[in-house]
Amino acid sequence: MDKTETRAQAAKPPVAKQQVAKTPALAAVPTAGAPTGSALTVVSHGGHARNKGTPLRPEWFETVQVNLTATERRAGTLGGRRTVKKEYQAAWLVKAVQCIDLTTLAGDDTPGRVHRLAMKARRPLREDIVAALGLADAPPTVGAVCVYPTMVAPAVKALAGSGIPVASVATGFPAGLTPLPQRLAEIRYAVDQGAGEIDIVINRAQVLTQDWNALYDEVKAMREACGEAHLKAILGTGDLKTLRNVYKASMVAMMAGADFIKTSTGKEDVNATLPVSLTMIRALRDYGDLTGEMIGFKPAGGLRTAKDALAWLALMKEELGRPWLEPDLFRIGASSLLADIERQLEHYVTGRYSALTHHAMA
Repeated sequence: MDKTETRAQAAKPPVAKQQVAKTPALAAVPTAGAPTGSALTVVSHGGHARNKGTPLRPEWFETVQVNLTATERRAGTLGGRRTVKKEYQAAWLVKAVQCIDLTTLAGDDTPGRVHRLAMKARRPLREDIVAALGLADAPPTVGAVCVYPTMVAPAVKALAGSGIPVASVATGFPAGLTPLPQRLAEIRYAVDQGAGEIDIVINRAQVLTQDWNALYDEVKAMREACGEAHLKAILGTGDLKTLRNVYKASMVAMMAGADFIKTSTGKEDVNATLPVSLTMIRALRDYGDLTGEMIGFKPAGGLRTAKDALAWLALMKEELGRPWLEPDLFRIGASSLLADIERQLEHYVTGRYSALTHHAMA
């Protein structure tokens, strides 16, 4: 067994090479043997209990080793050997749309831009594509819209009645280095404005100095400030230097009560990668084995193509199973990704590729 394998991994059987390619694994997949052109269906699963957290237990992670070579080798199998085609690929891409946190985090964001983004979130695919896929009776929507705290109120107004939650970054995004009282106040402000999800950023210095007590205490305080809003903990993995640090930070954030762990802010030099995601998912799986909790995962930054979305969906399916293909446990933080997925779905229904400029974000 490679050193990268953690406690839960050793007991998990390997996934057959053709599992993703041959099995209609997603809810939005036609049944095996269905005739070409049969309607896809969109099925949503119910939620689950929030992460209750645990006391800080360093013994759960202090001795864990991560083999970089083995991790990269495992991650490298996803893009080369996992493939889905035709109606199966279309179904996986529809599922990816449902898991997107459609995001705008620009310095020139305005209520008008947020309103346009919200309209795209309500109807992420063109109506003719939706009709051709057989989804007109239940058109897909994205998982959430993610904005800055001052843009939460316009987003909530624009999404009223849609069932799409508003997520807000907070806690001194993207560096997370403002004083803790200000970070907590920012969370409360976003929640008061109507945010149902809060994407916090951890203080990466606490990971680099191995100050686990400080990291635990801060994330726990942030979870309390969120109230009923779900907390996603952004680790800023590009700043953490090693996969061991990524694993340890993941475990501490979950012990402190994070409902999701998230790779990146999208502002680091290195954002979401498959090896980092695999390491976080193994931590998530180990925490679940130890506590029984189901924690969500969100890669963010750098996912721009439909091929990227398929690779991360395959990773979730193989490592965690079917429940982690639903937006209550899996999100993709992205903006331009949606345009490429829509382009690929248009090719599926028409046989022709259009320019990306034909698929405006908003």
